[in-house]
Amino acid sequence: MKAARARARTISKGAEKARRKFLRFFPKGFRDETYFAWERGYKWRAHERWMESLARPTFHRLLETGEFGEISSRALKTLSGTNLLFSFENMALRDAVKTSSGARTFADGLYEFLHGRRGGLPRRFDDWCQAVDSLPTKQSRVFTHPVVTVFGFIAQPDTHIFLKPNVTRTAAERYGFDLHYASSPSWETYESVLEFASVIKSDLADLKPRDMIDIQSFIWVIGSAEYE
Repeated sequence: MKAARARARTISKGAEKARRKFLRFFPKGFRDETYFAWERGYKWRAHERWMESLARPTFHRLLETGEFGEISSRALKTLSGTNLLFSFENMALRDAVKTSSGARTFADGLYEFLHGRRGGLPRRFDDWCQAVDSLPTKQSRVFTHPVVTVFGFIAQPDTHIFLKPNVTRTAAERYGFDLHYASSPSWETYESVLEFASVIKSDLADLKPRDMIDIQSFIWVIGSAEYE
């Protein structure tokens, strides 16, 4: 009772409403079987595929031997069975890495973002954004928030979150969080999303979210029309 009263004093009405909505769909919270079936399961399986095919030692070995196309192919295959990217983003990304120069830009940039030592995360994220922005394009643009955030989310869900702009902005508004958003991907926007995730993690501490997969899934439930 005392913990519940403390939570009521410190958490906004929007946050309380978001929590109730999430628990209405998934009464057992992040350990709910339906939650795993609908939200967490396929994202976690994507992470497992990443660890099987592009864990750091493997990624580094492929990079050292110049197998940039193989890296790109493996990264894209980890997305199979997910709906994280729109079809036009998937196609734009596949087209972008078909050329040897595009595959190399993608592979080098992604490794530096995930495992590089040049500067801190802000610099690495902005460098990754520049790499994606420089990829060749055909019909659809590849430089979108989902594309620049999806691989970090899959590879390192303890650290990185996935940004679907419309859903995340709606969730932040309903939650009462002032999200600093710009349409062009940058560290400033990503940092604000990470801050939003940190607030949610703190507010839901008693539900024991395991990683950013749980946090991103909570955001999806709060902001998506699928859960109205």
